[in-house]
Amino acid sequence: MSAHHDSHASHASGEMRLKLKVWRQNGSKVEGRFEDYDLPGVSPDMSFLEMLDILNQKLIREGKDPVAFDHDCREGICGTCGVVIDGESHGPERGTTVCQLHMRHYKDGDELVIEPFRARAFPIIKDLSVDRSAFDRIIATGGFVSVNAGNAPDGNSIPISKENADRSMDAAQCIGCGACVAACKNASAMLFVSAKIDHLAALPQGQPERADRARKMVLKMDEEGFGNCTNTQACSAACPKEIKFENIARMNRDFSLSMLLGSK
Repeated sequence: MSAHHDSHASHASGEMRLKLKVWRQNGSKVEGRFEDYDLPGVSPDMSFLEMLDILNQKLIREGKDPVAFDHDCREGICGTCGVVIDGESHGPERGTTVCQLHMRHYKDGDELVIEPFRARAFPIIKDLSVDRSAFDRIIATGGFVSVNAGNAPDGNSIPISKENADRSMDAAQCIGCGACVAACKNASAMLFVSAKIDHLAALPQGQPERADRARKMVLKMDEEGFGNCTNTQACSAACPKEIKFENIARMNRDFSLSMLLGSK
């Protein structure tokens, strides 16, 4: 066992005291700042968001403004939560949302720096909460099928190769959390958009609108102010669902083809 894990084991049955540097900002139009908090009573069994709940309970008891952060299902499914912890989207555990990150990965006395997902297309609402509705607007331009796909038995009657079914399911795992954008030095949304394009492009039901879908969604992504991809693969490394980087190449091919065809 490593020294790192030894330190975790030493406090596994007790509580920790953490030093937190949390970003506070009352909207995108005002300047933000880090505030320091000393937080005792943190159980190793808590999730990271439960730790923030404890912080907010403490702040409320002290008559102070609690820290705003995004959350919903807290089961790693919905894509609502998302913060940057010590410079890493969703924290240090690969393939894990921040709501599923547990405090046992830290040790007593650690200092944690907690920031919102930073991108021009993700304006700060308050503190750690950001507006990710740009993703919704991209989806609205083409992330769907208009053809009558039928009900489940009809859909199951269409032969699909296992390779394509696996490819579609892998891409469909994207929960739209925005970690890829926050991790990218260019604040690119290409991993998110490529996943939303490719999970339909891999299936027969997605073929009639394939070219239009790629063109409309990519152009909308650019319009929303996201940056471009420079192939550092930081996006896929940060993705809690481990969406494959190769989706971006397929998206680029579909987009180029749609522009050559002059899709309308």
